Amino acid sequence: MDKFLSEFRRDFTNNRIRKILFTKGGFCKEFCFFWVSFREFKHNPVAMSKGRNVKSSEKETTNNHEKGKDYLSDSEIKLFLEASKKTRYPKRNYLLLLMMYRHGLRVSEAITIKKSDVNLKDSRIWVDRLKGGLSTEHPISGDELRAIKRYLNSREDNLPWLFINERGMPLTRQAVSYIVTTIGGKVGIENMHPHVLRHSCGFYLANMGYDLRLIQDYLGHRDPKHTAQYTRVASKRFEKLWV
Repeated sequence: MDKFLSEFRRDFTNNRIRKILFTKGGFCKEFCFFWVSFREFKHNPVAMSKGRNVKSSEKETTNNHEKGKDYLSDSEIKLFLEASKKTRYPKRNYLLLLMMYRHGLRVSEAITIKKSDVNLKDSRIWVDRLKGGLSTEHPISGDELRAIKRYLNSREDNLPWLFINERGMPLTRQAVSYIVTTIGGKVGIENMHPHVLRHSCGFYLANMGYDLRLIQDYLGHRDPKHTAQYTRVASKRFEKLWV
């Protein structure tokens, strides 16, 4: 124990040690509080560690377009969706990814869709936005409607959720992330994650020339500054500059 304490006193100022202590959580905190109380340390090394600030600032949100490309082009989307048809559950996975792209769904919004949210007769889907977003009804295009019918016809259950796993439970966030990253890796798309599909939807609408307010309502943004990132970098705006 004396040897451990001697080495610990020597190394605890090292940033790596502080990081380890912070990520270990409650056990390490209690351990350090114990030794502080016995005057083994003058300061608590865990208390000195600064946690990651996950709250985005207004500047980070406003200047989000300064980040690297985090959306897929039309050709990449086609390649990505086509690859989903070659997975273990092709009908489900294709529909899942198509709907996440077409409706700009977050993972948590996609996995909570119920069959009752889909109106096949009128080709409409109710999109229940989370994070305080604006929930709206979206139209369902012809190819998407056919994909929904194919998938539902393959189901032999009466479960309420639209997307389920092999155990009859709703898909989890981890499962969707695995599906997206695996398919992305197979077609050579780096840094692929589910939210890229939502961004791709926004950039597609901006490149089609739709106005900011329409895109804002379609994606369920309460604040237009979250939508501005798509219209700012849309290449459609620059097409006639050199004509």
